[in-house]
Amino acid sequence: MTRTDPSASSGPSRTAPTAAPESTGQRRVSGQVRIVGTGLLGASIGLALRQQGVDVVLDDASPAALALAADYGAGRLASDGDRPGLVVVAVPPDVTASVVARELDAHPDAVVTDVSSVKAGPLAALRQRGADVSRYVGSHPMAGRERSGAIAARADLFIGRPWVIAGHQGITHQRAVAVEDLALDLGATVVEMDVDTHDEAVALVSHAPQLVSTLMASQLRNAPDTSLGLAGGGVRDVTRVAASDPGLWVQILGANAPRIRPVLEAFRAELDAVIAALAEPTAPGAPRTIAGAMAAGNLGVARLPGKHGTTRRYSQVVVLIDDQPGQLARLLTEIGQIGVNLEDLRLEHSPGAPIGIVEVSVVPEEEQRLLDELERRGWRVAAAWA
Repeated sequence: MTRTDPSASSGPSRTAPTAAPESTGQRRVSGQVRIVGTGLLGASIGLALRQQGVDVVLDDASPAALALAADYGAGRLASDGDRPGLVVVAVPPDVTASVVARELDAHPDAVVTDVSSVKAGPLAALRQRGADVSRYVGSHPMAGRERSGAIAARADLFIGRPWVIAGHQGITHQRAVAVEDLALDLGATVVEMDVDTHDEAVALVSHAPQLVSTLMASQLRNAPDTSLGLAGGGVRDVTRVAASDPGLWVQILGANAPRIRPVLEAFRAELDAVIAALAEPTAPGAPRTIAGAMAAGNLGVARLPGKHGTTRRYSQVVVLIDDQPGQLARLLTEIGQIGVNLEDLRLEHSPGAPIGIVEVSVVPEEEQRLLDELERRGWRVAAAWA
């Protein structure tokens, strides 16, 4: 269901993403927006809409959370006479369907969406309740932070991030576009999927990785401090999302369990094969098993889309900087002066050394020019590879 498709029958299936065009200063969302749930996502949506002058009404089961979000500028408290055209439900997965049903009843002229990370379950529950799903469009912004709550909210949280619109039979094109307009106004890239395709996708790229990260991080609990002192980018990358909220993730994993389990079973099968090979790493076939697992991982990571959804590979340039105030800012400023666009950046400290390690990603065509210019300006370039 693209923006030029006037049909009004089926919900969206997998289509090419719709990127948010460059801002013209004109928003697409018109009228009042009501946000139910003022955690990270709800408050971030509110902040972004308020920056564009949208009248945002907030609601939350927790008076303290509601007051905090309002104080942060994510919107205002509800008042008599409010008539939202769009309701965004941003509550935990286990109550999403019930809150959506309540909002559909309370606001009969509004389109209602939710931002839960699982889509098939809420839709099925709403249908079972007999709710008017002709005004309900599930959605899921693929954005978040390790921190939660309104205190962690950011107006730019969704910029450049995929935002899935998970329509269904019975939703009209006009109502689906109302949710698409919200995503585009927040700077997201719209991706249309049916609910089952969405849930299978997030099981693979979000839910199972969360568990793998968590289980790896749990191995660090009793590790000696001397071992942890050697931790570098590898273990930090693998465990980055392990600090997520356990209570929320119990709900997410439970809601999508039928789709997560096959991913973990396939992971376990490959892990068991590697464990068996490591029992006798020089035995016939063992090196091949280990090498095969590594090669399969190379193929998998190569398929991950890069910046703007492309699969382009970048060159990595590693620069050593003094661990002093202003050094990183100076490096980034000079790279800008050189005229090379940074596609990605990673920063870490070398254990026990007063230096920082900055790894920048650039297009291969610019690698040599960047190397030459950085060295000419006195920067210590430690490595470069494609």
